Amino acid sequence: MMSAGVMLAGTGSAVAADEAINFGVPSWPGITVKTEIARQLLAPLGYQGKAQEIGLQVIYQGLDSGDVDVFLGAWLPAQNPMLEPLEADGSITRLATNVTGAQMTLAVPDYVYDSGVTSFADLDAHRDEFNGEIYGFGAGSAASEILNKAIEDDTWGLGDWTLVDTSTVGMLSAAKSHIANEEPIVWVGWTPHWMNLELPMHYLSDSKNLFGEGNGASDVRTLMASDYAEANPNLVTFFDQFSFSAEEQSWMIKQYGQEEKPMEEVATTWIEDHPDRIEAMMEGVTTRGGEPAWDAVREKFSL
Repeated sequence: MMSAGVMLAGTGSAVAADEAINFGVPSWPGITVKTEIARQLLAPLGYQGKAQEIGLQVIYQGLDSGDVDVFLGAWLPAQNPMLEPLEADGSITRLATNVTGAQMTLAVPDYVYDSGVTSFADLDAHRDEFNGEIYGFGAGSAASEILNKAIEDDTWGLGDWTLVDTSTVGMLSAAKSHIANEEPIVWVGWTPHWMNLELPMHYLSDSKNLFGEGNGASDVRTLMASDYAEANPNLVTFFDQFSFSAEEQSWMIKQYGQEEKPMEEVATTWIEDHPDRIEAMMEGVTTRGGEPAWDAVREKFSL
């Protein structure tokens, strides 16, 4: 892992694409695998990708200074406070949505949902069944701030509820334990994540949109340093076509983050299993030598 001081000592990203593409990668399994997929696809085109595992704020600093070229994990609107000032001054270019169907809101097991708890409005009538507890994944998170404010304001009658903030592992362990015993539990869920594949769960509706418009719907964007985007239109074309469904990224997270398979293996497997998708990503893209990108990638992966 490269420290912020080392990373930000670079020469900037207003450079030709024959130098390494510097990806900013927080320690999130989905972004890690997506970045590796991009790196593997771009290698046959003559581009070298370099993943730097650094914190989110440092990634935005790097995009601003030119030490990070590409970031595949801009969860919006949650990251708008970091993105909007840099977008306004022209430092960052917002490219395509790279995950469709992303969402964060409260979730319950299917058997709880089927019993009639289908919305935030239903929770307080069943307070005793839940012991008045909502499980979160960490104090200081955006979800924690949202729920603490809801409790403070008595939104949806949650004023006498308690937020049990642990960690992602702790929260999901509690969910698994309750589900194994078919006990009621409500927790902060999101997609993409392996929980959507492993747990019998359902998201609650919320007409007040506490987690954001569309009941916590999120837009996961690709960001590129503006100088780098201007210098490398071929890469802009590629990244504007580089996208996945929430279900696909949930699979990546499960394979790498939960089953602990090597990220290189997970990325290669996804590429080999989706030749039509890869061909679409390569439309209008060329190698550094000006040849069709799809031909080079198809040959490399025997697609």
